Amino acid sequence: MGRGDAAVQVRGLIVEKAFANVERDLFARFCIIPVNRMSEFTELQAGSAVRGLRLGIFAGFVACLSYPLAAFVPLPMRATAAIAACFGPALALACFGLKGLLDVEKRTISSALGLLLNALAGALFSAMALVQIAVGSLVKDGKVLLTMNGIWLGLDKAFDAYIGLGTIFMAIAMWRHPRFGRAIAISGITIAAGLLALNFYTFPALPANAGLFDPGPVIGLWYLVVTIQMVRSLAWAKRRSSAVDTEPPS
Repeated sequence: MGRGDAAVQVRGLIVEKAFANVERDLFARFCIIPVNRMSEFTELQAGSAVRGLRLGIFAGFVACLSYPLAAFVPLPMRATAAIAACFGPALALACFGLKGLLDVEKRTISSALGLLLNALAGALFSAMALVQIAVGSLVKDGKVLLTMNGIWLGLDKAFDAYIGLGTIFMAIAMWRHPRFGRAIAISGITIAAGLLALNFYTFPALPANAGLFDPGPVIGLWYLVVTIQMVRSLAWAKRRSSAVDTEPPS
C-alpha cells in the first residue's frame, strides 16, 4: 500500500468518526433527552387537567349560588347586577371544568357541544338580567311597557333553549362515564327536556306565570349535584389523567 492510499484511508476514517459523533449528538439531543423528560411532561399535563377541574368546581358553586340570588332574592340593584354579570362567566368556566372531567378517558362531541351551548346560555342570562335591571332603574313610576317586557322574555326563552340543549348534550356525555353514569344522565336529559317543553308550550309567558311548574330551579339543583360529583372525582381524575398520558400508543 502506498503512502497516497494510506492517507486516503486515514482521511476516510476521520470523516467516518466525525459523522458518528454527529449522529450520537443528534440522537442524544432529540431522543434521549425527551424520553428522560417524558415523566415531567406527563405530570404537567395531569396537573393542568386537575387545575382545570378545580377551577370548574369553584365556578360551578358560584354559578349555582349566583343564579338563585339574581333571580329570586331581592337585593340592592348594583348587587343584583354584579351577581347576574358573574353568572355567565361562572357557568362557562364550570362547564369547561366539567368537559375536562368527561374527556379524561375519551373525548366526545357531546361534551364539546354542551360546553359551547351552556357558555352561550350564560351570556344570554347575564344579558337578559342586566337589560332588565338597567331598564327598571330608568323607569320612574315603576311601570315598564309590555314591549320592553317582551325583550327580556325573549332573551329568557333563548337562555332556556341553550341551557336545555347544553344540559342534554352534557348528560349524553355522562351516560357511560364511570364518575356519573346513567342515573345522572337520565335525570339531566329528563329535566332539560321538561324545561324545553314547558317553556316553549307557554311561549312567550313563563311557565310559572301560566300556572305551570317552573323547572328552572330543578335544573339548578341538578347542576349542584354534578358539581358535588366533580369534587368527589378530583382524586380519580388525577390518577386517570396520569395513567392515560403514560400509556404507550397502540
